[in-house]
Formats: sequence, C-alpha cells, structure tokens
Amino acid sequence: MQAILKQSLPLYRSLHPSWQTIIGQEFEQPYMQRLAAFLNQEEVSGKVTYPPSPLIFNAFNHTPFKQVRVVIIGQDPYHGDGQAHGLSFSVPDGVKPPPSLANIFKEITADLGITMSGSGDLSPWAAQGVLLLNATLTVEQANAGSHQKRGWETLTDAVIAALNAQQESLVFVLWGSYAQKKGAAINTAKHLVLQSVHPSPLSAYRGFFGNHQFSQINQHLIQHRQQPVDWQL
Repeated sequence: MQAILKQSLPLYRSLHPSWQTIIGQEFEQPYMQRLAAFLNQEEVSGKVTYPPSPLIFNAFNHTPFKQVRVVIIGQDPYHGDGQAHGLSFSVPDGVKPPPSLANIFKEITADLGITMSGSGDLSPWAAQGVLLLNATLTVEQANAGSHQKRGWETLTDAVIAALNAQQESLVFVLWGSYAQKKGAAINTAKHLVLQSVHPSPLSAYRGFFGNHQFSQINQHLIQHRQQPVDWQL
C-alpha cells in the first residue's frame, strides 16, 4: 500500500484488516484521493460530519469479510446529532429509533413473534454476520445526501462486488429502489436476494409490512447449515 497518498491513510488504517485485503486497492484510486481531500476540507471549514471519524467504517469493523452472512443495504447515514454510528438503519443505544427503524422492528415482531426492547442499536446483528452497509458512509450535519457522488458509492460498489464474487450463499436485503439499483448486479444463482419497498412511513404499507423477510433470511441460513440470526434486541 505504499502508493497510497498521505491524505487517504487515516481512512485506510481505520478499516478492519480483513477488509483492507479485499478493498485496500481502492484507496490508491484517484476517486478515493479526491474523497479524502473533500472530507479533510469539510473538517477544516468547520462543518460537522456524521458519523464521527472513528465510526465511518463501523459496519466493516463489526463484521469482518469472512463473517458476512447477510447484507442490509441503506443509503445515507442519519444526519441528526448523535444518531449515526456507521451501521445502516442503526442508532446508538438510548437514541429513539427513527421511523424506518421503528417499522423494521414492527415487521420483526409480526414476522417472528418477538418483542423488541426499544433499543435502536443494531450492533448485535452486526456481530452475528449482518453487514449493515450504507451506500454513502458520511453526511454533513442536517444536510441529507450532502456527501453523495463524492466517491463513497464507488467504494461500496466494490464491497458488494467482492462479496458477490468471493462469498457463497449470502443474503442481500434490498429495500427500496435505491438499494435495488445498488444490488442489481448480484448473482441470484449464488445468493438469495430479498427485495421490497423501503420501511419508510411513506412506503412501508405498500409491501414492507408483511414481507416476512426476517424469517426468510433465517430459513436460508438454516438450509445452508448456519445458525439463524437472533433478531431480538
């Protein structure tokens, strides 16, 4: 990795070693150099970026490459204070679950008959091999979508491509048109791809509720001689 320019080294070093092996070469590409420069300039100009720098790669650091069994693709980190911590749809313990996450919990309860605690911290899922991957890994405070098309999407496309090519029998969960486009190239002969509308209150009643995808994920894992995910929080 000696060719990596100085400005991207902090990002690279904060990435789990297993993922460095898989996507480390991306950090040498011009788009990552531009992204690192952009993030540095945002900091210098005094803008607040979420999640905090040590948590940008939280999803990867909670779920090493070979431990991935399920991938849930989100779009942007939350842009409110204290919400984003590097896992798609998740908020730290003690933060009220946003509406989409609350709807996810409702579907889990309806699908599996389990009661959720109210904690929105999905870290226990990540520890069981659920990669909670946002397409864009940072955002400016109170400015949704502000870091889109800066390079993160190219990096996360590389993540999905590596999982698609190098792993077997994963479950990819694509909620909403954005995630479905992001996962369009996934090999459905190798992996289970589950799709539905987004859990947002704007769309959840048009097919998210009642999709029974959490039980489908566990059925797939059991069929492939793996432990089911314990979704209860």
